[in-house]
Amino acid sequence: MAGGKPDKAATQEAKRAKRAESRARRKQNFKQIFEAFKMQRRDDKALVPLMVGAFLVSVGVVFGVGWIFGMQWFALPLGIAVGALAAVTIFGRRVQSSVYSKADGQAGAAGWALDNMRGQWRVTPGVAGTTHLDAVHRVIGRPGIILVAEGAPHRVKNLLAQEKKRTARVAGSMPIYDIVVGNDEGQVPLKKLQRHLMKLPRNIDKNQMESMEARLAALGTRAAALPKGPIPGGARMRGSMQRMARRR
Repeated sequence: MAGGKPDKAATQEAKRAKRAESRARRKQNFKQIFEAFKMQRRDDKALVPLMVGAFLVSVGVVFGVGWIFGMQWFALPLGIAVGALAAVTIFGRRVQSSVYSKADGQAGAAGWALDNMRGQWRVTPGVAGTTHLDAVHRVIGRPGIILVAEGAPHRVKNLLAQEKKRTARVAGSMPIYDIVVGNDEGQVPLKKLQRHLMKLPRNIDKNQMESMEARLAALGTRAAALPKGPIPGGARMRGSMQRMARRR
């Protein structure tokens, strides 16, 4: 460094290192997505025909609109871009559906889905649980406090009621929602869990969330050691599949 100015060679080296890191990250992401594609294609025979169909239809529609206005060749690149986006969207949705289908019914699946939520959600997995791996997870978000239970219905009902009563002592007037994950009447299917939480009304602000998180942390947990993701028999989701599910 001379005269207080950064050394030019050091600055250029830092920029090169940053570009190299960015390229390595993109390469790794592409490799994981390609691995997810191979896995999905092996189990989902309709994947490639649907992706190809979506691409061709999108290109055809955009090209046709361009042709009406005498701009078909200008519209063609746009049609290709739209078609590629449509194909990737179908791929992502079918991967997500596959991931949730494999996780459904496995211990720890609800906690895994909550951990992968995007946005300002404060998730505390396994605030209550049993040795049978039934569990109640606590989520703090703009709706208020959400208790999400998973496990055998005859055990989870009492576990959830106890945790709701314990939480209410601290929550005061803050709304408390309770959800049981499952496929029976009155339950929320695993694949719809994130969407269900997102549709809840916004009742509190960020400052209230932080204050309540600190107060509830003092309650501790009443759970046995719980898995951090779905466990056999489907085993944990492979990293590439989880990455694609989180992107949707």
